[in-house]
Amino acid sequence: MWLIAINPTSGQGRGASMGTKVAGYCSSHSISYEIITGSSALALTQGLKARVAKNPTEIDGVIAVGGDGLAHLILQIAVPLDIPVAFIPAGTGNDLVRTLGWSVDEITAYLQRIFQTPSVRIDLGLVDGEWFAAVLSSGFDSVVNERANALTWPKGPMRYNAAIALELPKFKPSHYEIHLDDRVISTQAMLIAIGNGRSYGGGMKVCPNADMQDGLFDVMVLKPISIPEFIRVFPKVYSGKHISHPEVDIYRSKRVRIEADTVAYADGERIGQLPISAECVTGALSTWIP
Repeated sequence: MWLIAINPTSGQGRGASMGTKVAGYCSSHSISYEIITGSSALALTQGLKARVAKNPTEIDGVIAVGGDGLAHLILQIAVPLDIPVAFIPAGTGNDLVRTLGWSVDEITAYLQRIFQTPSVRIDLGLVDGEWFAAVLSSGFDSVVNERANALTWPKGPMRYNAAIALELPKFKPSHYEIHLDDRVISTQAMLIAIGNGRSYGGGMKVCPNADMQDGLFDVMVLKPISIPEFIRVFPKVYSGKHISHPEVDIYRSKRVRIEADTVAYADGERIGQLPISAECVTGALSTWIP
């Protein structure tokens, strides 16, 4: 039995249409499935948790139809029970799907892989007991996330861009103590990104060389730069070319602890106030890659 967890409100309604496609595929291929849905990602995952608890051994896998927020919530349920999870892109950013290597527009090849081949193991991050798949970060992007979550307009990706415009003029770097496997870094920084995956924010390749099967985080540190310089460099994050900037440092580490007077986000979800400690857990999740 496959559980199809559909957040119908994700992606301004894209979740409902993509969920219909997934269910249609299952029906046309005589695949046994059950739909779990709710009025919000939180309500959906509460229903999923209750359903999984009834008989976890009869579940072949979970297909999460929504955005990175839904994926993040489902990880907390599926990983402890070692239930395979596939992620159908129906959100605003879909960075987990991008990092896994799947198209964010065409899902047929993805569905074929799910039902015709065994799952594989990928790494996950574990931050203070909470699983995350793509990027854990603190600094400017967390401030932007805080502001974006408080905005009621505009909708979709433009809300994040609006938050950047509002926060950048008044943003001040913070002092960080960064504890890695082989060193401690004490520095002022605008942004710290701990990448199990490559991207966040809808395709920003903040850690472009991160590999979800190497057992290590890529840790990107952006040291203080001027606002004009930030505006000049910012577009390069979509190609990953920002890492060649002289004020960007990249480290690799299995464990990371960050201390600062800031907050952290992971997969677009608020983790909370620093300090935080994270570990890259090898092979924590069963999923599918191209």
